Amino acid sequence: MPSICTPAWAIAACTSPCGNGSPIARQVRMPMIDVYAAADLFPADADRQLAEELTLALLKAEGVESPGPTHLNNTGAYIHRMPPVRVQVLTPPGVLQRAGQKQLVAEITRIVSKVSGDPTQAGRTWVLLTEAAEGGWGLAGTAFGKEEFAALAARAKAKP
Repeated sequence: MPSICTPAWAIAACTSPCGNGSPIARQVRMPMIDVYAAADLFPADADRQLAEELTLALLKAEGVESPGPTHLNNTGAYIHRMPPVRVQVLTPPGVLQRAGQKQLVAEITRIVSKVSGDPTQAGRTWVLLTEAAEGGWGLAGTAFGKEEFAALAARAKAKP
């Protein structure tokens, strides 16, 4: 299956581990959602639906009520077709409070079960929430921390 990455929803599907230099490695977004699942778990055409719903669930758990282009263009959802089902979400430090963590794990599990068409899948779905260390998210040669993220947000707001 070819890799798919679109500007609004960075979605990549791969049937084997993705190495350096792959389209996926070059299309880094933040935060990132990785879904690892058996190749036949979800319908063949479900990658976009799964990625979009998981992205919106993450943004909602972070407290983003109305996601705009800044949010959507900077969140990556990668669908890896291999067992078992494991959804890993990587966020900047502190963006998810405990209530948001609980909400996101429950919603991700519900989405995976719904899209797979198997209600029993919930019991076999692992969700891992991971925070990057403060200043530990590097992109384009810059180590991003709270200060750099705040500057990005300010620039995005200032654009017409």
